[in-house]
Amino acid sequence: MELMGPYLAACLVLTAAGAAKTFRPGDTARAVAVLVPLRPPVLRTAVRAGAVVEAGLGVVAAALPGPLTAGAVALSYLGFAGFVGVARLRGGPLATCGCFGTPDTPATRLHLVVDLLLAAVAAVVAGTIAAAPLPSLLNQQPWHGVPLVLLALACTWLLGLTLTALPRLGAARLRLGITRGPSA
Repeated sequence: MELMGPYLAACLVLTAAGAAKTFRPGDTARAVAVLVPLRPPVLRTAVRAGAVVEAGLGVVAAALPGPLTAGAVALSYLGFAGFVGVARLRGGPLATCGCFGTPDTPATRLHLVVDLLLAAVAAVVAGTIAAAPLPSLLNQQPWHGVPLVLLALACTWLLGLTLTALPRLGAARLRLGITRGPSA
């Protein structure tokens, strides 16, 4: 139960990213085209279908945590990490991964690390929790899980910033030629 807050955050990020890509699959389709040479309409349809599955997995895995759902979350994040890692190794024009349906979310090393950490969190949860609906798990927590839910929401917000705003800030610094922080 110690990792339930970060696990729920991982599920919420899956849900948010999947929902965003469902409505805006173009940037992810362009990123995938670097590795999979398919026609753009086919890629957009495939990305949209995968995004629906991703969002659905996030919802189901949060509502019914257990070995199977947490294992699927871990595999999803390992897949994302593999995609980002291969694209970075190939040196392709991966200016964005399109993870959140926006064009300005570069896939960075930090993105790779976050994906691997969330995969590890989900794998630990898969190996240590018995399948149970989320409400019954929350009832076992202090204050019926309210602090746990607030922790998960805070983690989700921080993960969103880490995967979107931080890479954009780094890209802006490079465009401006700022390579170091201010001198003290």
